[in-house]
Amino acid sequence: MIAMTINDVLLTMTVCIFVLGIVSLGTGIFILISRVMNEDLKIISSGTAKLASKGISDDIAGLVGNASTLINSLNDLIKTTKGIGLFLVMIGVSLILIAYFLLQQIH
Repeated sequence: MIAMTINDVLLTMTVCIFVLGIVSLGTGIFILISRVMNEDLKIISSGTAKLASKGISDDIAGLVGNASTLINSLNDLIKTTKGIGLFLVMIGVSLILIAYFLLQQIH
């Protein structure tokens, strides 16, 4: 059996929390960079805008309504992805700060 002191337990907890914080921070930054700036969303959004302008010029009310619903859905999707990314970044920074304060407790 391995005998661990309180300092060993605190150090193990600190390292684990720090690693989780780094992983969370990296994942949040990755989501913010890759998912929000996705080229597919830009292509769909520009195509929908063209479709809406075509519907307005041809007096097709249903087409304009559906295109506007699609644009609103894309905006909500982007907002949700940003929110998830920012939440993960905040959790990561918090875990890193907690690990720092735990490290200060080790004598």
